[in-house]
Amino acid sequence: MPSRANHRIRNNLTAYLFLSPWLVGLLAFTIWPFFQSIYLSFTRYNIVTTPKWVGIANYRMLLTQDELFWRSAWVTVKYACVSVPLGIVFGVGLAMLLNANVRGIALFRTIFYLPSIVPTVATSVLFIWLLNPNIGLVNRLLGLVGITGPAWLNTAPWAFYSLVMMALWGVGGSMVIYLAGLKDIPRHLYEAADLDGAGAFGKMVHVTLPMMTPVIFFNLVMGIIGAFQTFTQAYVITPNGGPQDSTYFYSLYLYNRAWKYLDMGYASAMAWMLFLVIVVLTAVVFRTQRRWVHYGG
Repeated sequence: MPSRANHRIRNNLTAYLFLSPWLVGLLAFTIWPFFQSIYLSFTRYNIVTTPKWVGIANYRMLLTQDELFWRSAWVTVKYACVSVPLGIVFGVGLAMLLNANVRGIALFRTIFYLPSIVPTVATSVLFIWLLNPNIGLVNRLLGLVGITGPAWLNTAPWAFYSLVMMALWGVGGSMVIYLAGLKDIPRHLYEAADLDGAGAFGKMVHVTLPMMTPVIFFNLVMGIIGAFQTFTQAYVITPNGGPQDSTYFYSLYLYNRAWKYLDMGYASAMAWMLFLVIVVLTAVVFRTQRRWVHYGG
């Protein structure tokens, strides 16, 4: 018995030894900063000096005095309300098109998927060239059909929708998940729909979309979380928030408060406000899934 217990202890120690690099990284770079940011959100801290406790002053200023906070929050909410539904519609539609059994379909799937694995910075630089009002490819193509293209990144409404277009550029990532969901739909459901006389549209409405709701639900949650954390493309394309602050996303404002103005306490409070909003929205979506998400065959 003692030898067996010693053997188990040695095995556990060996396991923890191999896990230790990850555990140290988790504690040092995730858990400790997580709790430290809670404390800093109640302080005035500029990195150089010692944090000074100010209580809820940062949160009070956020909610009652900071107009840019509300403006950036509105831009982020509007972006989520536009980009997330469009991403779902385009993702599902593209997956249905690429679910066809035709020659070369693997090549088409690869082509549509590739933009989603290109780094966001590289994609942002590409869109700066594509949407250039003078030499950009988009305006040149519009000019071929007699349409004068707008100054995409230099006017208030178009700068915002340019970033929405860029979000749809990477829809291939969710398309792959939707395609996997389509492949998982039982064939006998379509056969039953054929026996009932359902056409292509009827099968899509009564079979395909209901059976796809778990996948749509997953991408909806991930899309909301990602949209509220949008930063890189806005920082690269419109680092100053764009014309009339039309692309001044919440994360961009948070970054500026932290690293441009070195207001780490205030930025920590902003980060926790964002965290709470995402948690609440995710909880609401999870609450509604009982009404529209269908599991099982």
